[in-house]
Amino acid sequence: MLKQFLPNEHVKSVLDIKPEYLKQKGVKGIITDLDNTLVEWDRPSATPALINWFDEMKQNNILVTIVSNNNEERVKLFADPLQIPFIFRARKPLGPAFKRALNQMGIQKEEAVVIGDQLLTDVLGGNRSGFHTILVVPVAQTDGLATKFNRFVERRILNWFRKKGMLQWED
Repeated sequence: MLKQFLPNEHVKSVLDIKPEYLKQKGVKGIITDLDNTLVEWDRPSATPALINWFDEMKQNNILVTIVSNNNEERVKLFADPLQIPFIFRARKPLGPAFKRALNQMGIQKEEAVVIGDQLLTDVLGGNRSGFHTILVVPVAQTDGLATKFNRFVERRILNWFRKKGMLQWED
């Protein structure tokens, strides 16, 4: 059961995920979380480095869809200036939003990765839906109220994985 929380990969930042690497894996699309994955949960817009990352993906024909549990106003404010499709109030870890993202991009599950900063929403949802999952270190050290509880549970799960020798990275 707990293996559902184990990501396939772990990186420090989405900026460490390169289009060449994704293309080698046959990836044509990214389903990514927004808050504390791409930018801090309280930052309204993309950083210049993140804009360049999105441009790199686009130049390499890798589609990106933001799938967020946040409200429409928050996600739209971030995504619209970048012309990135999004799904808000996704209800992750439930699967329908992941399936909608695939349909919007017109790709198969095997051609997509799920990227996020939370085990209980992004990784669990991606794994349960059969995606390759990539966990990133949260961009901010602070979280919204609902996420604080998730982080407490995540620390316990990560400690269990660490004790079992299932983690291949350091915090």
